[in-house]
Amino acid sequence: MNTRLAQRVSAAAAAALALTTLSACGDGDDAAPAGASKVSVAGVEIKKDQALHDLLPDQIKKAGKVRVATDVPYPPFEMFVKEGESELTGLDHDLGQALGAKLGVNFAFTPQKFDGIVPAIQAGKFDAAMSAITDNKERQQVVDFVDYSHSGSGILVADGNPSKIADLDGLCGQKVAVQAATNQLDLLKSRQQACSAAGKGEIDIQTFPKDSDAQLALRSGKVVAQVLTKPAAGWVAKTADNGKAFDLVEDAAAPGGYNASPNGIAISKQLPELTDAIQKALQALIDDGTVSKIYGKYGVASIAVQKATRNAAVD
Repeated sequence: MNTRLAQRVSAAAAAALALTTLSACGDGDDAAPAGASKVSVAGVEIKKDQALHDLLPDQIKKAGKVRVATDVPYPPFEMFVKEGESELTGLDHDLGQALGAKLGVNFAFTPQKFDGIVPAIQAGKFDAAMSAITDNKERQQVVDFVDYSHSGSGILVADGNPSKIADLDGLCGQKVAVQAATNQLDLLKSRQQACSAAGKGEIDIQTFPKDSDAQLALRSGKVVAQVLTKPAAGWVAKTADNGKAFDLVEDAAAPGGYNASPNGIAISKQLPELTDAIQKALQALIDDGTVSKIYGKYGVASIAVQKATRNAAVD
């Protein structure tokens, strides 16, 4: 399994305990019909901006929709409202509905396996994809990105943070849980030399097959923290036991998480006008506070960007 797919499996497993609370956490927002005068997303009413709509390519205007690929589940970005049913929810879905409302078209989401998303866009099956896709130079060769979040690894602790973990340095000399074969395990291993040099002792790394197993160890006090993707950590902290089981460590020096990288909406290079329209619509939603409310709904406000950039990855 490649690293990116491993991260998706890791995050999905991490949020398994939270999935039973989806109905309670949702706000009942439905996908907007194309041309709706206004749509409510995360408690915000969004109206069509005619000037932004006019930027769309003619084929999108005619269709009244943007065909969007997404790999489900990958909490909190994409989830099913109810297991076994097709209705979608999640950060990407909500953001897509907000963008669609602003542009005056529907963002129509269709599940697609992650490793097939970019080829499907190239083949013309989809216009775009919203699936927490890491923006990198290799992918930029075949799709364009409008970057909407910046995220890396985060630290999950027990409710109340009894060990007062404030950052990665606070994990030195402590028992810490992590899923095997992930970027987060590599991150912990890379900190060992610094821990030893500081005289704090190396991190006692406890590996688990799944993030949900690591969370059980954290619940029982066998470890003081768990390291996983920050979006997954934020979602689990917000939803597990109605937010009473875990806390997310917020390190001001790494607001998006450790080793953070940009995530973007992938868009067909055949539709440059769509890329331009989405970038401007996203910036409008950032400026009016809608993006912050959507991200806050899923416990990951700190990974939101303040500027809608295009193809921001530099490596």
